[in-house]
Amino acid sequence: MKTASFYIKKAVELVFLAALCFCLGDSAARIGEKYPFVAVSASAEGNWGLSFQQEGKPPVANASAEYLKQFNAYYADQTEEKVIYLTFDAGYENGYTAAILDALKKHGAPATFFLVGNYLETSPELVKRMIAEGHNVGNHTYHHPDMSKISTQESFSAELKSLEDLYKQVTGQPMKKFYRPPQGKYSESNLKMARDLGYSTFFWSLAYVDWYEDKQPSKDEAFKKLLGRIHPGAVVLLHSTSKTNGEILDELLTKWEEMGYRFGALDELVY
Repeated sequence: MKTASFYIKKAVELVFLAALCFCLGDSAARIGEKYPFVAVSASAEGNWGLSFQQEGKPPVANASAEYLKQFNAYYADQTEEKVIYLTFDAGYENGYTAAILDALKKHGAPATFFLVGNYLETSPELVKRMIAEGHNVGNHTYHHPDMSKISTQESFSAELKSLEDLYKQVTGQPMKKFYRPPQGKYSESNLKMARDLGYSTFFWSLAYVDWYEDKQPSKDEAFKKLLGRIHPGAVVLLHSTSKTNGEILDELLTKWEEMGYRFGALDELVY
């Protein structure tokens, strides 16, 4: 017979696990894998997190599609169609964007590049090429801060508006109202603020650790994640700073096409 101290210990363990998963940005579903009797909330705040439970199937996110939709926010297309939405986060130019654009052009694959102020300041010609070749350019904020710590509409708006202004100055066009929170950090108030500014917020349903300049994944490591976890309606997050991505993208797109996938634009999720 289990004593009261046993149940107290288990309760403390559950609280600790929940806090740990939240801090690491992991999906709350991971708790449910070990403790299936624990209820998982439809929404979460902090770090965007995913739990991949079956190859070829969409992951479980730490906020449901239904919850996000009220804020014009998305992380995947809720579809059975084999469609992939390619997105690239671009904090600075690292010499690989031209190769990425070449691969996208070869495959007729539209993408959305989420840019920060530094990229627009240092690489205006590449931004103009993105537009000329039919890609979307989205707002990744001017300074790439932790937006979940911004509590006022004025400060939140300033981060997005300053990038909009620079984009228009560089390109002569208004910026598309697509927003991606830096590092996937968000809060419900942020989602409301973005919506009220006319933005759609985009998270992702597939990514891998490709952003460390001095610790790039090998081709095999990249393919294992990006081929094994691809799924219908995937919003794929890649980083344009990645040497590996620049080298493998042409082959990666070919392999996805051979699996029966087509490439869609994020506009399809919104309209």
